[in-house]
Amino acid sequence: MNPLFLIRNLSKVFPNGNTALDCLNLEITESQCLLVAGSNGSGKTILMRILAGLVDASGGELLFRGEPLAKALGKAGNFRQELGIVFQDADSQFVGETVEEDVSFGPSNLALDKEEVEARTREALTKTGLWEKRTFPPRRLSGGEKRRLAIAGVLAMHCRIIIMDEPFANLDWPGVVQVLRGIEALKAEGKTLIILTHELEKVLALGDRLVILDRGRIRDSGKPEEVLDRLRPEYGIRDPRRSYSTVEDCSWLD
Repeated sequence: MNPLFLIRNLSKVFPNGNTALDCLNLEITESQCLLVAGSNGSGKTILMRILAGLVDASGGELLFRGEPLAKALGKAGNFRQELGIVFQDADSQFVGETVEEDVSFGPSNLALDKEEVEARTREALTKTGLWEKRTFPPRRLSGGEKRRLAIAGVLAMHCRIIIMDEPFANLDWPGVVQVLRGIEALKAEGKTLIILTHELEKVLALGDRLVILDRGRIRDSGKPEEVLDRLRPEYGIRDPRRSYSTVEDCSWLD
């Protein structure tokens, strides 16, 4: 079986000569919760944008289900409907005047009938615990609720692959817990999750695999506990097991 994403010798060099990604090799499998950890400037966000087809790589190969990503992008919207992104700045994703309008925007653009759009919107808001706030303007939500609203928009599109860029940034404890419960539910549904973060202590327990990205290169990849055993201080990632007993304890969920 082909991996979901196959990355071979992937690179990204900007016009000014700065190298963001340097010879990356990685396989991402279906229904996996992949954690990509790296400090600021490690290349996490540009990798996310390349995987999502928002930015072109400078070199190497990127396959999606066995075919070049460029070919998948050219197929009548299938890839765009299958993959969703939750950006670090959730506010930048909102387009509706109310929570309900925002979530219904995506499915409304899929040429679905009104009843299907309404059903998807209700289901997504119910799953993320936002149905009771469906008439609220997005700006009135808390930080955690805004992230959940971004996730609801992805769910309403019936995306099977979800990439989250620093999903816990600038959230207080209740906000982190809200987002973690959403991630936990998505994992239980078999969604493919790619979570880019440097805050491993909050989510490590939910990860199936851990990748360390440093200065545009993959320094290690494998089972979380094994990667942490090999962790080097120069990568700028703190081993959360210093504060917890095991990998399974590394979560802000009770």
